[in-house]
Amino acid sequence: MAMVSTLVWVLVAIATFWAVLYVLFKDRSNEEEGLSVDFFIAMWRTKRLLGFIDRLAQRNRKFWKVYADVGIVLGFMGMVYVFYALLKTAVQTIQGGGQNGGVQLVIPGLTIPLWYGLIGLAVVMVVHELSHGVTARADGLPLKSVGLVLLAVIPGAFVEPDEEALSKAPLRTRLRVYGAGSLANIATALIALLIINFAISPLLQPSGVLVSGVLENGPSYGILQKGDVITAMDGTHIKTLDQFIEFMNTTKPGQTITLTVLRDGKTINVNVKLGNHPEKPGKGYLGIYPAQNVVSKVGAEWLILPLFFSFYWIYVLNIGIGLMNLFPLVPLDGGRMLDDVFKRYLPDGIANPVRYLTIGTGLLLLALNLWPALMNLVK
Repeated sequence: MAMVSTLVWVLVAIATFWAVLYVLFKDRSNEEEGLSVDFFIAMWRTKRLLGFIDRLAQRNRKFWKVYADVGIVLGFMGMVYVFYALLKTAVQTIQGGGQNGGVQLVIPGLTIPLWYGLIGLAVVMVVHELSHGVTARADGLPLKSVGLVLLAVIPGAFVEPDEEALSKAPLRTRLRVYGAGSLANIATALIALLIINFAISPLLQPSGVLVSGVLENGPSYGILQKGDVITAMDGTHIKTLDQFIEFMNTTKPGQTITLTVLRDGKTINVNVKLGNHPEKPGKGYLGIYPAQNVVSKVGAEWLILPLFFSFYWIYVLNIGIGLMNLFPLVPLDGGRMLDDVFKRYLPDGIANPVRYLTIGTGLLLLALNLWPALMNLVK
């Protein structure tokens, strides 16, 4: 009941916020600059950054066109991969009675860490939209504005091309613009991964297993807490996730083990009676979400660890959102790419049914993949 009450108050607060915002700014809905508000959509537009985007695009137009052509190829490859991945997990969701989903909600402070999540999302939006804008200008397409957007409670950024000019542009130009955003996200993810592996990871060392979550009503529920660090199991020192997995593979359901845990700077011992592993019958099960805990080899953890987690979430969010944006469903970039190809190469009598079939299939797959995440959110 407490969860339902909190959810109701949150929804009331959101509705009140939007009602006040709409009353104050509804008359500015057609302005080309400044803040405009429609139902649950607020957009702040400016032309001040257009000069910077234009200068960046004009420095080496040939490079940006080749870059965007790579985005087209990557876009269609990513489209196939994401469609296959969501189809596979949708089947697993049906077979598992709605327990597994392939899409996780990205909500800083709730489903991902607040500050690291905000940093990662900011990088996602900036590189994605900047790539769209630079590619459009390199191909000679005009831009109307850049800005920030709020969709209900989801923040975002945008580069607004001249839609009439974009619709009249050659197909290759349009595909370049659409594919460039996800290409930038994936490239950013790879750069972040390189920085983690070659600049930050050498400064870190494993130091136990972090309990990043505890399954409700699982064997460890009420015993372990989120944020605990397991440093030993039955007297065996545990430093890495591999050592944790190896130890758990030697256990049996019903066995009681003693865990040495670092909690709030203090070391304590707790006993847990193991359950039966749902994916490995006959093996012991703690019912936690384990993750590798790390510490700095050289000190300065106040700097090194935040850098590590910042780049980690920049990597995770850019690769996840970049690929998800290629899902063939309008208004996602992947959907727009596929839609334009259908319009160009298929007769209207065939193109329209194929488009509707693609949209319907995409919505169904997305719903099946989102349903478990939504259910977990309201539990």
